[in-house]
Amino acid sequence: MPGYLTIARDGQAEIEVKRSRFLCTLRRVEDEATARAVVVRVRKEFWDARHHCSAFVLGPPPSPVERTSDDGEPAGTAGAPMLEVLRGKPVSDVVAVVTRWFGGTLLGAGGLVRAYSDSVRVALDEVGTLRRELLGEWTVTVPYDGAGRLENEVRAAGVAVLETVYGELVTLRLGVPAADRPRLAALVAGVTAGGAELESAGERWVDRV
Repeated sequence: MPGYLTIARDGQAEIEVKRSRFLCTLRRVEDEATARAVVVRVRKEFWDARHHCSAFVLGPPPSPVERTSDDGEPAGTAGAPMLEVLRGKPVSDVVAVVTRWFGGTLLGAGGLVRAYSDSVRVALDEVGTLRRELLGEWTVTVPYDGAGRLENEVRAAGVAVLETVYGELVTLRLGVPAADRPRLAALVAGVTAGGAELESAGERWVDRV
């Protein structure tokens, strides 16, 4: 089914290489403006650091938006290696900013590539990942006395309950892959004795732990 990985939560991790400190900040983002704003915030927060290198990946495969910055490090020694780690996981909808405090010892091109890569790798291990799936959205409206049972049954069947709206009746907004729509329709019909039907409400990307 259509889907991809992203980070499970925001976080940071730090490594030290020959007295240089490399702090990787990972943030979940949905667009390029937000990703760039994260870089600006990190730069302001850690104003005393020499470099704030970055890489971000946005959107589902096969054509995500990707950007990198070496922020004064030798070309190709920071942003590109960071991006390769994100690609290799693979994760999207994430920005990685590695802040470096120089420790007085030059690391060379190879040393920088390893340090920036390792910093992102350690941070990704720290925050973990979750899967995003493209689900079809369906609504079903039922009386109050049947809403609880229906919600329990669809949850037990692995269906995502995206929203529950209470009015004169109860409307459940449900998410399933397109291929599972017949199974969901049969489940709803069975629980409600044919008294409720699914109505299409489009589709959306949903986090699935």
